[in-house]
Amino acid sequence: MQIAVETYSGFKADERPVRFRLGERWIAVRDLLDRWYDPAGAYFRVRAEDGVYILRHDERADAWTLASFRRE
Repeated sequence: MQIAVETYSGFKADERPVRFRLGERWIAVRDLLDRWYDPAGAYFRVRAEDGVYILRHDERADAWTLASFRRE
């Protein structure tokens, strides 16, 4: 599922997500739990108000997708 993501850009562009949009609702990222990379992009496991999400950033296409969700 493709999503809109606002990111923090510090040392590099799109360093980490700060909030993302599902439908009409913006969800704030409370904690960055983990981050890992593959040849095509980066994955971010984040905690939000309603659960834990895994967001994927395809750096070649500059596109974000929701890879996983687990309610807490």
